[in-house]
Amino acid sequence: MSRLQRILVTGGAGFLGSHLCERLVEDGHDVICLDNFFTSQKSNVAHLLEKSNFELIRHDVTVPIWLEVDQIYNLACPAAPGHYQYNPIKTIKTSVSGAINVLGMAKRCGARVFQASTSEVYGDPEVHPQPESYRGSVNPIGPRACYDEGKRAAETLFMDYHRMNRVNIRIARIFNTYGPRMHPFDGRVVSNFIRQALAGQDITIFGDGSQTRSFCFRDDLIEGFLRLMQNEEDFTGPVNLGNPAEYTIKQLAELIIELTGTSSQLVYQPLPQDDPTRRQPDITLAKKHLQWEPTVPLRDGLLQTIDWFQQVDIEQYRPPTPNY
Repeated sequence: MSRLQRILVTGGAGFLGSHLCERLVEDGHDVICLDNFFTSQKSNVAHLLEKSNFELIRHDVTVPIWLEVDQIYNLACPAAPGHYQYNPIKTIKTSVSGAINVLGMAKRCGARVFQASTSEVYGDPEVHPQPESYRGSVNPIGPRACYDEGKRAAETLFMDYHRMNRVNIRIARIFNTYGPRMHPFDGRVVSNFIRQALAGQDITIFGDGSQTRSFCFRDDLIEGFLRLMQNEEDFTGPVNLGNPAEYTIKQLAELIIELTGTSSQLVYQPLPQDDPTRRQPDITLAKKHLQWEPTVPLRDGLLQTIDWFQQVDIEQYRPPTPNY
């Protein structure tokens, strides 16, 4: 797959999509960025518009579109609880109808197609750390189900298109990722804590702070995406992509307080329904098949992220829900 490709990135103006588009454009590929800007920002890709090998299309992935491509990265879907719970029906439509549309295009074009799945397919896990063989513990009727079950259904569609139609698929299960260009109001714990710390506000912890997450810097994750798509083994995934270093939410808050030098205090609120208590990837398969593992320590990645938050105008980002 070393030759130049025509590559479609759905959700390409989002946090991860924009960085992926950058890498692909830098590598000389002909990149089409498709986004409806529900949660993303045009400013994320504005600097790419002058590039002759970059094209931006405002379009909703739930509606079919006819393009000729060699590869597809399907990243379109609200990924933060505040975003995907804002319009849960739209969220599950994006996962299911979006998957059907990109898979149909991949089948017609003979394109390799990547699905950005999520660690949320494991739900509130009863197995720790989580290997890809674990089938998960998901509440199908809870407030997070629109995202969790939508992504699970998308994985099903990808595997069925692969088995029935021999579509060349790749599935990555993404664990918590952070870095520059996170939406300041996306409701994720890293962006919430940094935004509150820089504003001198108290930092809100849901639960007692003992629940854990594993935080992967965006550059490490994008490298994992590329290695999975470039892999010429008969390896479809799913494969976990995330940082196996496990931190409590309280540890994260204390580190951000230290790095920002804020006087913010910790305040506690009840844990939301179905919020996972532990989350840590088993990345054995990624190491074996992709020779991939994260290299950016949490402290270094947070410093880059905090620096970005300090440079942007928060007023240019609207809180997308009333529940941030």
